[in-house]
Amino acid sequence: MIPLRSETPRRSFPIVNILLILTNIAVFVYQLTLPPRAGDLLVQQFGLVPFRAEHALAHPGIGLGPALVPLVTSMFLHGGFLHILGNMLFLYVFGGNVEDTLGHGRYLGFYFICGIGSGLAQMVVNWGSRLPSIGASGAISGVMGAYIVLFPSARILTLIPLLFFFFTMRIPALIILGYWFVIQFLSGVSTLGQINQGGVAWWAHIGGFLLGMFLVWGLRQSRRPRQYDYWTSSG
Repeated sequence: MIPLRSETPRRSFPIVNILLILTNIAVFVYQLTLPPRAGDLLVQQFGLVPFRAEHALAHPGIGLGPALVPLVTSMFLHGGFLHILGNMLFLYVFGGNVEDTLGHGRYLGFYFICGIGSGLAQMVVNWGSRLPSIGASGAISGVMGAYIVLFPSARILTLIPLLFFFFTMRIPALIILGYWFVIQFLSGVSTLGQINQGGVAWWAHIGGFLLGMFLVWGLRQSRRPRQYDYWTSSG
């Protein structure tokens, strides 16, 4: 199932979400201009490598900076066209409504918190791995987790492939995002204990999604009664 569009109306233009998409695209275009070796070095240097944190903790004199900075930089690197197209599509579909609800500044902070938190989840589960993890999917998973809390009954125009045919359906967010999370969780569980194996960063997806749900649920609970009606009726 490929989400194409959220049918929940917005009150404001999602400027932060658009800028995040454009920034990711700009960094990817820069990656494409690099020779293969330089591109590999960029990913190795700015991708999230769990071994760096393990090594830094074992040698306090080194400092945690080189291990922790990639929690942010890795969010803007991608491994290929399908990688960035998939991530930016999901961010486009779900990010605008979350930004509209949280507000521009709060949404930007929320995005980075989810990205960093999801990176930490991936780092802990793959502790000691020397393979770099890259991509915005952890932060975007947080956005999706927020969306399922804020708009569980919202309809998502979804493309569904069936053998050689394609058709569209309007599916409630609770179903499409719930299904997505179950797939991530089962896939993540199946990789437990498999260190230094490449592939999808399942635990970044899982951690980001749960963190996004928790943060937005907490924000909803802290809203004043005068503002609370919008949060509860937006779904």
